[in-house]
Amino acid sequence: MGGGLAAALCLPAGFADASRVVQINMTGRPDGSHVWFDPVGLRIQPGQAVRWVNRDRGNAHTATAYHLDNFDKPRRIPSAAQPWNSDYLLPEEDFSVTLTEPGVYDYFCIPHEQAGMVGRIVVGTPQPGDWRGAPQADAGVPEAALRAFPSVEEIMAKGIVKGG
Repeated sequence: MGGGLAAALCLPAGFADASRVVQINMTGRPDGSHVWFDPVGLRIQPGQAVRWVNRDRGNAHTATAYHLDNFDKPRRIPSAAQPWNSDYLLPEEDFSVTLTEPGVYDYFCIPHEQAGMVGRIVVGTPQPGDWRGAPQADAGVPEAALRAFPSVEEIMAKGIVKGG
């Protein structure tokens, strides 16, 4: 037990146990004037599951990976990773994926991408030469979305970046 505890103490704050499912809430103001994922930035271990739950009583939301298979969006997930799309989730519905490939995963809400409802997950340690260096990675991504992503450095330092 002591070795496991020592190993756990070496992990950065917010770097979750791989057996634990982490939750990201989809939420918004009651008047619909602002919507977001909370947390907006998250660091997890390879093989860890992520569950999105729609906590917004007034809106349907999606959790959709940036990938050509999803509405011809630019790829903003590791090249070996599988894209996902939750489809529309009504209030209190949820969707889960398990992310196995190390790297940076960006995702968005289909109806609210223009409003900057995006999120970023760092799995393990990002590798040099991933999609972040690709010239077309930002093509077609709304400016509000690009501004809303927390930096990889902030996620690595904090483990969890709150949204809202």
